[in-house]
Amino acid sequence: MHHLLPSRPQLVYLAFGPATYHQEACFSIISALAKLPSQTDLAIDIQVYTDNPQPYGKLPVTVHVLDAATRKAWNEPYGYHFRSKHVLMRQLLQQYAQAVLIDTDTFFRTSPLHLFERVRPGSLLCNAIGARYGENQKCLLYRNLLGALESRGLADCQMPLINSGVIGLCAEDSAALDRSIAMMDEFYPQVPTAYTLEEFCLAVAAYRNLELAECTDVIHHYWSRKAQFRAKIQAWLRKHGDDPLCAAALADVALVNDQLPRPPTLHRLGYKALSLTMPSGERQFARELLYGCYPYPNEFDRACASAWWDKALENRNQRVGRIAPEQLRQCLRHPSLRLSLGGRRKDIEAHLLGTEPN
Repeated sequence: MHHLLPSRPQLVYLAFGPATYHQEACFSIISALAKLPSQTDLAIDIQVYTDNPQPYGKLPVTVHVLDAATRKAWNEPYGYHFRSKHVLMRQLLQQYAQAVLIDTDTFFRTSPLHLFERVRPGSLLCNAIGARYGENQKCLLYRNLLGALESRGLADCQMPLINSGVIGLCAEDSAALDRSIAMMDEFYPQVPTAYTLEEFCLAVAAYRNLELAECTDVIHHYWSRKAQFRAKIQAWLRKHGDDPLCAAALADVALVNDQLPRPPTLHRLGYKALSLTMPSGERQFARELLYGCYPYPNEFDRACASAWWDKALENRNQRVGRIAPEQLRQCLRHPSLRLSLGGRRKDIEAHLLGTEPN
């Protein structure tokens, strides 16, 4: 096998589907560029495999357009769409000495060059090393697969699980991907609802074969609380989308941080006191609405307002049952909440009910 050995690290994204995934990928790429020591001479190659090249037109990336037939083939035989990550990575390592594949819902805390320092022969770079396999015995992957894996000497309860938001490998270790793909194909029918089968199979493929390295200090992977982080990113793109690599745009990348915006303690205590005047089932709902209304000094935190309101309603519905539109209006017009929300009440009502403010 002939390896092309580029002097430059290969940072790779697989992005297709709804616009939000492309927005995530664009911001992740821009955050990587913002954290490089110098933008004038790029020290990395960035490749994007996608069904839509348009969002990447202003970025210094190589775009590979994937047609539907290719994506379908990569997800065969069961249409498991995370399988395509390993197929792409396998293909890349036939061309390059090393590569890092990164999920779209990420952004860089420090230079992407730090990722490549951790991609070494005999190791697998993942986003995070998690709990041991045996720690959650109620998990479908444990209940349905432990017996088969133990009997074949592939895994045991001590195997560390991983988060595959980042996958970094050297070409000489690409056989791990052959193993993970074969296991996905074998085990999918036994655990078709296991969302994390892909990263589980990678953990098994690496177990006893490769050292594990992680990179949570380099990458923030916002797989939880996505709505708030997407709101920050969309606000950044609205502001800087026309010139995403100008100095002001790159400076603002730092303001899209990994903190969930929460009001200061004193305000939170005030919201709690106010909520005690509400019916018990609406108290947390009221507090979370007010979190979204707080005038955060960071403009990208302020952009999370509607995401907070959506989450507040979702949490309320899960706790006490789905609220009817008229009941929601009455709740928002409760005298103490109405007073606290002030002019934002109409915005919240319109947003949550899908109507125009009046």
